[in-house]
Formats: sequence, structure tokens, C-alpha cells
Amino acid sequence: MAFESSTLPITDFQIGDGAQRNSTLICVPIMAESVEEMLVKMRKAKELGGDLVEIRVDFLKNFIPKQDLDILIKQAPLPTLVTFRPRWEGGRYDGDESKRQEALRLAMELGANYIDIELKVAHDFFSSLPRDRPENVKIIVSSHNYESTPSVEELGDLVARIQATGADIVKIATTALDIIDNARLFQVLVHSQVPMIGLVMGERGLMSRILAAKFGGFLTFGTLEEGVISAPGQPTVKELLDLYNMRHIGPDTKVHGVIGNPIDHSKSPHLYNAAFKSTGFNGIYLPLLVDNVSNFITTYSSPDFAGYSYTIPHKEAGLKCCDEVDPIAESIGAISCMIRRPTDGKLFGYNIDYLGAIAAIEEGLRATSGATPASGSPLAGQIFVVIGAGGAGKAIAYGGYEKGARVVVANRTYDKAKELASKVGGQAITLSELNEFHPEEGMILVNTTSVGMKPKIDETPVSKEALKHYSLVFDAVCTPKLTRLLREAQESGATIVYGAEMFINQAFVQFEMFTGLPAPKRLIRDVLARNT
Repeated sequence: MAFESSTLPITDFQIGDGAQRNSTLICVPIMAESVEEMLVKMRKAKELGGDLVEIRVDFLKNFIPKQDLDILIKQAPLPTLVTFRPRWEGGRYDGDESKRQEALRLAMELGANYIDIELKVAHDFFSSLPRDRPENVKIIVSSHNYESTPSVEELGDLVARIQATGADIVKIATTALDIIDNARLFQVLVHSQVPMIGLVMGERGLMSRILAAKFGGFLTFGTLEEGVISAPGQPTVKELLDLYNMRHIGPDTKVHGVIGNPIDHSKSPHLYNAAFKSTGFNGIYLPLLVDNVSNFITTYSSPDFAGYSYTIPHKEAGLKCCDEVDPIAESIGAISCMIRRPTDGKLFGYNIDYLGAIAAIEEGLRATSGATPASGSPLAGQIFVVIGAGGAGKAIAYGGYEKGARVVVANRTYDKAKELASKVGGQAITLSELNEFHPEEGMILVNTTSVGMKPKIDETPVSKEALKHYSLVFDAVCTPKLTRLLREAQESGATIVYGAEMFINQAFVQFEMFTGLPAPKRLIRDVLARNT
């Protein structure tokens, strides 16, 4: 099922700087064991820029409904949504159901702006309401699926069932087993005729929480601090506002992202979202945890899904999804960037990995030797050992070959090393041979694998003893900045080049490909420095 976006009936609001903002609210879940703690957290929610607070009274110890609700609702600095979630719907309350519903009716009487009742008991709850119930309280009827995301047809039926209860606002939260699951909820959300909250839980559902603003969601949830969540996969308020510029996302916002697995280490969203904002480009850049590239590309076929960066392990799979590939990417056999042409939706693949890496390595060699760019590439004639024969390995091996280096490919699987080495006129060895490989001194070493990447920061692809034979060591891993490989290379006397330098050079090129605008280079460097 391909997802196509359509025009959305979203009202715009003015925000402080005079720009337009969307109508999607940021709701901050407030979870604490005491009323006092909740009030402190509500004030913080307002300071951070939240629009309303969800008071999770099922987290309170010794909850006294009349007394506690009166204080929480009347002293709240923001509009309130009262939720009293039972265990059978993922909450903490395990007591008498009639008392739970009584507390929710009391919240309505005391002036809550919204209350949340679960679909399972919604008919009973509505039947218990007095005819003269407070008119200014909106009732959210919710359904949570902690196992999966149903089909579009099943989700549509669910919306109809929730509407039939008399709900003012429909809420459906499902679970993402794959990133393509988000598309089914987007399709229902974009066509909903009533206010709707549609979110997909879990790491693979993050895009639903940010793009709720694009597809007309009534609200999305943002937490006060990282890790303190009321449902799996929630970002923080700060991330929604400062990292993803959520106030400025609208129906016409172009979606970009980095496709990889794992992806939570990526700094790309920080760079591109800041650069988009600074240049006034109407785009969003997301971390995209993708399991199957072909399924992702087929599912998100709308022109609004405009461009992607590719990282480990999907650079080769990305190439197979392109309609056209530039000759360099074709010869490397992997892409690092994909652009959708707006006129016909065709996908174009490029590989700019080697440009960023080779430029950074040459700069490091020149700084050591004092050579000038005019004197040709300092890589010419050098032994250039590339660890890894995947997408990044292919790109950088190709770049070294183009500059006249003598390329050696070291890989866990010898056959893959041999295949790549044959394309660049080089030599192949296995990773286990690398520690004993030193035909000459002053070689160059390039790690293109994920060995040493956070969280496995104690790992390294080569022994410290072997590093004394290299004059320069480059590690494509960006997180952490100083990997164990680079630290030990530095201690062994080699010049080191951080992966971030490759990343920055790529970012300049990709930004211009995504936007057609000149890259704000100083801003990109500053943002990366703050986030490493």
C-alpha cells in the first residue's frame, strides 16, 4: 500500500516571531506520585512550551479524587487533560472501575478541559453522564494497541466505533513493528472528519509523533525529559520544538531523513533541521529506522517524501530502489543520497561519501606534510588500507583509487574484500590478517565499519600494536567523536581524522541537493560541534 498525502484542513496560528504555526497541540504527560510534584512538573511544561498537560492520576499514591483533582485542575498553568488509565489499557490503576469513572466525572465538574476514557468502557461512561454535563469539557475516547498496527480498513472501522460512542475527539495509538506501519495511521488521520489523535508507539513509530503536525493530528505528546515516558517512543518537548521545529510543520512540508539501522546515534537531524530553519526551507529531516528499504520506498511514494541520506547497512539496498543512478554510485555499487524528482517522482541515487572522506584525509595529510593542494593529491602512491567492503568501504576505496593510492581492502569475508579490491586495482586481505600486515611504514588506515560506534565504544577493528605502522588513521564512525581506534592511533603517533569531517563535507553537498539553496556552512559546523 503506497501512502499518498492530500491537502489537509489545518488552521494556522500566529506564533511569537510572526510566522505561521500549525494547530497540532503539544501535550505534556505529567507523571508523579504526589500532587506537589505534579504541580512542579506542570510549571516546567509551560516553561518548555507545552500547550496542555495530561494529568496521569493513575501515577498518584494515595489519590483522593475530590481534593487532588481540585488542586491539580485549578492550579494548573496550562489547559488540562485528565487521564486515569487502568492496567488493562496499559496504565497503573488496578482498583474498582466505578470509582475510576466517578473520578473522571468529577474532573469534568471541576473544570478539566479534556478527559480520556477508553473505548472498552466508553458506552457505559457516556450513559452515566448527567444531561447537564459541562459543555466546555471535551471527551477523548481512546484505543491503545500494544501489539501491532491493524490494516487501514480495521483502523477505519475503529474510528467509526469510537465516533459512535459520542466522542468529541478520537484517539488511536498503535504499535510499530515496522516503520511502514505509520503510513496506515497517516492515511486514516489525513481523511478523518473529526478531531483525531493518531500515534504509533515504539522506536519505529517516532515519525508519527512528529508528522502528526503535517497530517492534521489534534495533538502529539512530548515528555519533560528523555526516558520518562507515558508510552513507548515519545520524544521530549524540547526535541519537538527545537530539534524538529514542529510548530512550522504543515501540509506542504517536505519530508527528508536518514535511512539506517541502527539510527538513534545519527546527528543528521540536528544539522539538517537547523539548516532548513535558518534558510526558511519548508522541510523536516527525520531519523528513519528502516528494516527493508524497498518496502519503505514503495510505501512512502508521495512527492512530499522528497529525499534521503543513506547509512549503514542500507547503502547498497538503496541503490537497487533508484530509477537512475549517477555513474560514480553505479561503479561503487552503493548510494549515500537519494533525491525524488518533483516533476515525475523518479528516484535518483548519488554517492558523495568518498568526496567528504577523501577531502578530510587529504587535508590531514597536507597539514602533516606541509604540502599544498597545487602539488597534487598527497594520497598518490600511498598504501591506503580500507577496513570494510560495504557501501562506505566501496565509496572510500574508489576515492582512494581515483587519487592514485594503492588500495588494500580488509574485510571479515575475504570474497567481498577480493571483489572490491578487483574493482580498484587493489589487494584483498581478511580482517584477521590486518594486525600482521605492514609491508611498509607510513601507511594510511580507514575504518568504514561500525566497530567502535556507540554503545560498543570499547571495540576497535585493529590492535594498538599494529597502528605504529600508519601515518594517518581515519574513522568513519561519528559517535563517539574520539573512538578507541582514533585514541590509540593518536597515542601511537599517527595523525587522526575524525569521521565528523566526512560527515560535514557530505552535509554541505546534500543540503544543496535537498533544497537547491547554498549550504549555511558555518551554522552546520557549529551545530555539529554542539552535538558531539
